[in-house]
Amino acid sequence: MKIRAKAPLRISFAGGGTDVPPYPSRNGGCVLNATIDSFAWGSLRPREDGRIRLASADFNLLLDYTTQSEMLPDGQLDLVKAVINRFGAKDSGGFEIFLHSDAPPGSGLGSSSALIVALVGLIKEFQKVRMTPYDVAESAYRIERHDLAIQGGLQDQYAASFGGFNFMEFYGDRVVINPLRVNPDVLNELEHNLLLCYTGQTRRSDRIIEDQTQRLESGNAETIDALAQQKQLAIDMKSALMRHKLDDFGGLLHSAWEAKRHMSSKISNPLIEEMYAEARKNGALGGKITGAGGGGFILFYCQFENKLRVAEALTKMGAIPKEFAFEGLGLQTWRAPEIVTTMGVFDSGPAAYPKAV
Repeated sequence: MKIRAKAPLRISFAGGGTDVPPYPSRNGGCVLNATIDSFAWGSLRPREDGRIRLASADFNLLLDYTTQSEMLPDGQLDLVKAVINRFGAKDSGGFEIFLHSDAPPGSGLGSSSALIVALVGLIKEFQKVRMTPYDVAESAYRIERHDLAIQGGLQDQYAASFGGFNFMEFYGDRVVINPLRVNPDVLNELEHNLLLCYTGQTRRSDRIIEDQTQRLESGNAETIDALAQQKQLAIDMKSALMRHKLDDFGGLLHSAWEAKRHMSSKISNPLIEEMYAEARKNGALGGKITGAGGGGFILFYCQFENKLRVAEALTKMGAIPKEFAFEGLGLQTWRAPEIVTTMGVFDSGPAAYPKAV
């Protein structure tokens, strides 16, 4: 019997950066985000021969260990090793894990955190451990931020664990998830009018976060003011959403980008600025980078009549539009029966499987 898991990726609308320590403990942070129908996927098959095999389609890697091996960070599937180490999963008869994601690392859609959430889902089911969505998100956060010392915020792990539209509040000692009951007509209209475009560039988010944190710690007034604006914009955008004022929502998305650009000089670059200006010229009311910045995906709000024109203009600049729908569920795990095949990933290697696009 195989164990399967999937955890959704997310788009962030406003508040990003206020979830990054030390800001939440000092000022309290809040974020408005939603999960989409793109996922981090995982599969685990138990073994009884003491072998542990890890495969990633995204990195075209296949690693072999035993239950007696040390799994030390070395730049190869460190996220996977960290989850295994955190849960003591090596104390078993062995297992195989296969992973892939619908978006590349550095995309700004929270793919790395979603992958950890999916891995936690696999291991907790394998070990028959009961965990709430809060437990899963907290474990994923500690693995990524503490065990691996990757700088970043809290929203991605909680988004992948809970799923749906959420207004999240972050404090020094707790996280509060407020699920939003968005009217179905509003959700449909948002999907109709939102445009998600891949810039063609990925980035290291931890370097941007490091710069933002250093500016905060040094008392940089521009960064402090931009973070305060992000908090207020998350509140205002939630209000516009719940009151069905979507053109106001689109305009606030523009304000969120204007504030975000002042949090760190590394958030934007000439290509992003050119794409954003071109989108606005062709009718986008607003938009913003979906993650820390520096590359990845840009989210635009357009009245539907202008959406195709914006997409066409950005495509000419090398951007890649991506269709999406909102996803209401968070982490899902299930069990699947073994299917006997003549060849599998652990016979031929992950290169036999197509990479995520």
